[in-house]
Amino acid sequence: MIPDYAQPFFYQVPWRSASVHTGEHLGIQRGPGDEFSKHVSLVDYPDARRVDLRQTLRDPYEQIQVRVFKQEASSPLYAVCDLSSSMQFQGQVSKLDTVKAVAASIACSAHENSDLFGMVSYDHSVIPHLSLSAGHHAHQSFATIAEIGDFRSTRRDGSGIVEAAGLLGQQKGLVFWISDFHLPLSLIEHGLNLMANHQMIPIVLWDPLEYQRLPRFGFGNLQDPETGQQKTIFFRQSIRAQFVEMFEQRKQALDQLFARFDIRPLYVDGRFDSALLSDYFEQLIH
Repeated sequence: MIPDYAQPFFYQVPWRSASVHTGEHLGIQRGPGDEFSKHVSLVDYPDARRVDLRQTLRDPYEQIQVRVFKQEASSPLYAVCDLSSSMQFQGQVSKLDTVKAVAASIACSAHENSDLFGMVSYDHSVIPHLSLSAGHHAHQSFATIAEIGDFRSTRRDGSGIVEAAGLLGQQKGLVFWISDFHLPLSLIEHGLNLMANHQMIPIVLWDPLEYQRLPRFGFGNLQDPETGQQKTIFFRQSIRAQFVEMFEQRKQALDQLFARFDIRPLYVDGRFDSALLSDYFEQLIH
């Protein structure tokens, strides 16, 4: 059963899929389809249903000619889910609940389009029981995704992205990297290099409570979610402004890094709506 938080979205694969399995995207394999490829002799492609009488009469070698078409093919979609300590943040919504909603929407969209869905979850290393190889296992996909909301990871960084990247299939696919990207830029760059064979869609999960809605005045405790270290800070307007500026600088640094790989990220502030991804792909097309 498809959960309520799984909202399908529009997407399009901008390359020809090499998959031998039928789907909804342009492919390179010959087979049943509507896209004409070429004429070949009946000897080379013995399918009498595809005989082209007009082309046969024109053939100077007097061989029976048949029409060859390219079949529409499937493509894999992957959700790469960062479940490190910083992703335990509870703001307007839980970041893990947002990860769950995004991953479920990807799975729902893949299954509706006869595509394969795979998922790799990680913190300091890959989390096997929250990972799936690419396939058409709809029920298993939603059951595994549902467990993300209950996952707890303390003082664990996101360095497992290196291992996670190695678990993606060789066939080119859409890879949705779901994270708050509170990782060292060098590690993010390394992850992008490892996944360069795929089309990357970084989904950046930030929450206004992380940097905008801080205490106006007085003492407050802040905890580094990756290390567990706590600091006591006396908040005032200038300190609040510094936090906002730090996030703005971080966004600029991420945008510059993604631009080097010709990638456009999607920022999600708070609650996720699948229409954001539909709009994202619409803009890529146009």
